[in-house]
Amino acid sequence: MPSPFPGMDPYLEHPDLWPEVHNRLLVAIADSLGPQLRPKYRVAIEKRVYEDIRDDLLVGRPDAAVFEPPSQETSPALSQPSATATAPITVELPMPEEIQERYLAIREVSTGIVVTILELISPSNKRLGRGRQQYEEKRLKILASQTHLVEIDLIRAFSPLPMRGPEQPSLYRILISCADQRPRADLYPFDLRSQIPAFPLPLQPQDPEIIVELQPLLAQLYDRASYDLAIDYSQDPVPPLTGEDVAWANKLLRNRRH
Repeated sequence: MPSPFPGMDPYLEHPDLWPEVHNRLLVAIADSLGPQLRPKYRVAIEKRVYEDIRDDLLVGRPDAAVFEPPSQETSPALSQPSATATAPITVELPMPEEIQERYLAIREVSTGIVVTILELISPSNKRLGRGRQQYEEKRLKILASQTHLVEIDLIRAFSPLPMRGPEQPSLYRILISCADQRPRADLYPFDLRSQIPAFPLPLQPQDPEIIVELQPLLAQLYDRASYDLAIDYSQDPVPPLTGEDVAWANKLLRNRRH
């Protein structure tokens, strides 16, 4: 069964589901591009690893402490008043968590040079913390190199990654930064009611243009992974929708059920 949404399905952004969606969609993009890029290039799925602090833990949340009354058979000697023992409470501490993030590197076969990096943005790249810092540092290194950068941001949560230009508020965005055009870059903003726009994949100047069409890839992925069985559309998405998108999505989902 297809997704009820015409473009990005906001229910796929749920923290429990997104890591799977991220990995599957990256593989789908790589599989789609591979035959088109042969024999000059190959698409490698690479990863970076770092430690971050889990932000879903509440420090100092106590569990209920249960105290048993003294037994009636307690000996007189032991029942005499004594110093009161302080019962501990259970708390949770922020713990380091190993984060593995995968991305695509398009490499020239003859030289091994990375021509293009394609990033599918995750919440850890956008929320304040070590993850965003790591990603922005890597981003700056790419922007200072001769490697093209493609960023696909299908996550509504948190602030967009840094860029300057006319304000284009949107829920989602695709950024294409060609090495020979920097600091200028092409931005494709889109919202919940729009299909995901197709975009050109930057390669070397003499290469024929290759258009990446994410929308059919996501639709095929949704069907193959049976996400309609994993998603409860009677609940609000995470993060929740806001503004006019709430009424629009509710109407869309009501029509789907009839």
